[in-house]
Amino acid sequence: MARLEKVIKDIVDMFVEYADDEGKLSKEELMKMLEKEIECTEMKEKMKAAKCEKKTERMGRDGEIDFSEFSRLVGFLAKCCYHKKTGKGKDCGGCSED
Repeated sequence: MARLEKVIKDIVDMFVEYADDEGKLSKEELMKMLEKEIECTEMKEKMKAAKCEKKTERMGRDGEIDFSEFSRLVGFLAKCCYHKKTGKGKDCGGCSED
């Protein structure tokens, strides 16, 4: 399987594994999943500094995170990794969505 295809499949599989029958995660379930599925201490610190809990509150105004909202969060984390690796772009400390 091609790398991008595998990454997409893994993201979908992970969400389905943690989501309830309606395809949603509570904020607590999301934070538990991120704690378990992200091993990198530096990335975890970035998430805390970026106040990603507040970001998830804005995203899931109903108290739950659907796959679309989860995808935006994963995109944000990927963007942070890209900025760190290349030195390009803004620091992710502000948890902005530009």
